[in-house]
Amino acid sequence: MCGITASIALPQAHTNGNINGCTDHYTNGHTNGAIVDSASQSLTSKLQASIEKINHRGPDESGVWVSPDGSVGLGHCRLSINDLSPSGSQPLTSDDGQIHAIVNGEIYDHDRLRGLCAVVHGYQFSGESDSELVLALYKIYGSPEFFKHLRGEFAFVLYDSREGSKKVIAGRDRFGIKPLVWTVVGNRILLAAEAKAFLPLGWKPKWDVASIIQGGWMIDDRTSFKGVKKVLPGHWLEISERGLETHKYWDGDYSDKTKPETRTINEMVIGVRERLVESIRLRLRADVPVGVYLSGGIDSSAVAGIVTQLAKKQHVKIGNQSATTRVACFSVQFPSNTGYDESDIADRTAKWLGVETIKKDVDEATLAEHFADTAYHCEHHHYDLNSVAKFALSTLPQENGVKVVLTGEGSDEHFAGYPYYPQDFLLEPDLSQPDSPLASNDELREHLQKSVVAEMNKIFSGIGISQHGEQKDNPCFADFNGSSMPETLMFCHPSTEIFAPWVRQSNQGVNCRKTVIESHSLEVRAKMRSKWHPLHTSLYLWNKTSLANVLLSCLGDRTEMAHSVEARTPFLDHHLVEYVNNLPPSVKIAYTPQQTAEGQDQGAIWKNAGSALQSFTEKWILREAVRPYITDELYQRRKHPFLAPARWPKNGPLHRMFEELLTREAVEGLGFVDWDVVESALGRAFGDDADSRAFRTLVYTGSWVTLAQRFGIEKAVLEDYIA
Repeated sequence: MCGITASIALPQAHTNGNINGCTDHYTNGHTNGAIVDSASQSLTSKLQASIEKINHRGPDESGVWVSPDGSVGLGHCRLSINDLSPSGSQPLTSDDGQIHAIVNGEIYDHDRLRGLCAVVHGYQFSGESDSELVLALYKIYGSPEFFKHLRGEFAFVLYDSREGSKKVIAGRDRFGIKPLVWTVVGNRILLAAEAKAFLPLGWKPKWDVASIIQGGWMIDDRTSFKGVKKVLPGHWLEISERGLETHKYWDGDYSDKTKPETRTINEMVIGVRERLVESIRLRLRADVPVGVYLSGGIDSSAVAGIVTQLAKKQHVKIGNQSATTRVACFSVQFPSNTGYDESDIADRTAKWLGVETIKKDVDEATLAEHFADTAYHCEHHHYDLNSVAKFALSTLPQENGVKVVLTGEGSDEHFAGYPYYPQDFLLEPDLSQPDSPLASNDELREHLQKSVVAEMNKIFSGIGISQHGEQKDNPCFADFNGSSMPETLMFCHPSTEIFAPWVRQSNQGVNCRKTVIESHSLEVRAKMRSKWHPLHTSLYLWNKTSLANVLLSCLGDRTEMAHSVEARTPFLDHHLVEYVNNLPPSVKIAYTPQQTAEGQDQGAIWKNAGSALQSFTEKWILREAVRPYITDELYQRRKHPFLAPARWPKNGPLHRMFEELLTREAVEGLGFVDWDVVESALGRAFGDDADSRAFRTLVYTGSWVTLAQRFGIEKAVLEDYIA
């Protein structure tokens, strides 16, 4: 795990062949040696400064490699996880000296792949680092074939200098666990793990107002910064004499909704269990201690339970620690009176498992203290302070000598764990399970669907989520086949009232739902219309947007790596995911009205749920698969989304922090936010009668102001705005 940055000369056809007075790498021209040496030295210094900007991602050591002609520069800062010796240092070079790479992340199944490359293909490894597999597999198989062998979370930049195949490849893992952004400055393409690394390379940040108001930063390849784009999950960029090309090597898919399932329930349960256990086993491999982020939910608790069983019964080492070592678990503890604290459940789980639990008290003062740093590291706005809580939690592993943690991210996204999934599950019968209760009773299913929609609207209202209204009359929304996910995605999006008048006027016809549909290919839209069950359409849309660009960012990599902590996500192992994707909808969400839990505190979200939502068991097959590893309490407990409290007293730490941060000068300096709206929100967001929507307005705006101040972003004006 690490930080990466790169500077690549654009090909001649796209730059007129001149890079700062130096003919670029892809031309047949001649260059003056002194000029090349000077340019290379300058690039080396800039890359070193770039790496320093993201040194939190890899404080153990750093390195820079620049090609002899200065056309390609690679920078890397290292968080030593596997192979702690100097042979694990980066940038990496292949055994023939012709391929160079910087790699961020982890490649699993390392021993098998290493044997394949060395024994079968004769590749000579220089060390024991899993990152070197990227070079070996690329040299053996080339692109895109080598991506099939990469299992894990990763982002990398690779330069192939061999005659006849000169190119740069920048790839990202299948789900977007590891970040990779790029932009063009002058005649060079810049790539990095975080946009702040571009600052020493000549980048002058501007707001992408269109992306912010249209939701593009969350939905497609745009970010909050003008001209800065993401390498999408499951994609790679290729830079060659042909220019810059984008390619897709993987995508999620689901079974035909009309095809009956032939496997038994028991076979499917065992299939999930075996793949999840194997995924966790692979992620325990490390040359440093490994811990677990433990909440009061089933996902992280299942991970902790399986880790414990692997150590006790199969004597699997936990990182570099013996199998007899107690698993170190880290938990958030919110104030008990907020209704959002799950630490007591985490305590009971830890006691049952016999693991060590270390808590981070996240009170109002902690949230106020870490708010600005969280925004800076995440590089985008967010609607909740759960990202700040995750940022604070991630101080614990580092303080306790743990570099790697396993987490539960990705489970809800593939096993249908969130409370807004049932309404799409109920849109159509599950024909793959014709004997399931709702497949043959359309009247009951349709009644439940309407009730669930009403109950979800009540839940959203109760936690201050903006309601943007449905717009399903547009013909393009037929591609969603009735899915409510485009509306659900809007709860992460600020209401239009927050924006300055010129922004609202320029976007009177803006439709974020249109942004959603246009972000998908015609092939995918055809599958949503006719092949996939609506639940699977809903899962796909969420995973391509909120999972990749919010949850794995501000609740994942960005807040963890801010403290030099590598998080591993066993639920996002693509072997497991591909199996789960092809399970019937009815085993993910089960209709179980007779099993409604009574007498349990189901959390702040579920207190507003009615009988319709309560009659479903989310993640049903996962519960059955992990039943041997969790307590009865967790087996019966409903999903409680990880949210932070949104109601706090007047004149407390958060109120004072926002009043100091959100001055009129600072807000108007953004250029695209309405000061009057923010000033009103400051007066309504705190106290006994606090307006939760007003509070979220402050959270959005506070993030933007922090980024503007720390990045030096100039004020957005109409003349620079491109709709």
